[in-house]
Amino acid sequence: MPADQLLNDKAAEKQAEKQEVKGYFETTGFDRWNRIYSESSDVNKVQRNIRIGHQKTVDNVLAWLQEQGNLGGRSFCDAGCGVGSLTLPLAQLGAGSIAASDLSEAMVKEAERRANESGIAPGRVSYLASDLESLSGRYETVVCLDVFIHYPQEPAEEMVRHLASMAEKHLIVSFAPYTPVLAVLKKIGQLFPGPSKTTRAYTLREKGIVQAAEKAGFVLKRRSLNKAPFYFSRLLAFEKA
Repeated sequence: MPADQLLNDKAAEKQAEKQEVKGYFETTGFDRWNRIYSESSDVNKVQRNIRIGHQKTVDNVLAWLQEQGNLGGRSFCDAGCGVGSLTLPLAQLGAGSIAASDLSEAMVKEAERRANESGIAPGRVSYLASDLESLSGRYETVVCLDVFIHYPQEPAEEMVRHLASMAEKHLIVSFAPYTPVLAVLKKIGQLFPGPSKTTRAYTLREKGIVQAAEKAGFVLKRRSLNKAPFYFSRLLAFEKA
């Protein structure tokens, strides 16, 4: 197969998968994940454990950021904000400005609704429905939590470099790390909650993610592994070298 044709086929496949993920989170996925990332009791055991695990990751990030000092005057990008699990508490802690984005317009609208309901002043957060590839701008800190489960290894590394190009000082990312246990879970389809698993779930090798950040001029400063049954998330914090 000619090289150009191979590239075109890969690009088409990537675009098709992106649309599949977007469609999922605009419909079935939105309802499911909106319930998971809430206080709703209408969740099963797996979904409840994912809620617990994700909250551990968010709490970890908030603790790390607060250790750096006053959040006022600092700019943040919450790339893949979902329904605002990180954006809302970050705003409530006094972050200077936050750009919150997500592939799903439904997720972005819900994040904005929750912010308004929480009394966060309009203008404190800017909202954008966008894929990660289309994001631009410069922020002191760029955070991307539990989004790379939709990216295979090489595209995930490319995305780390892209997000790093937007970060002036700090880059924080999380992903499902490759382990034999997660490889088994992936095969039996338990990385997504509920019977409708219309999107793929990828586990990533940490070494490749770290090397991608290093090539973009960042050094690894902190790492942790947050887990609950059916939830595994490696959290890495980088600083500009």
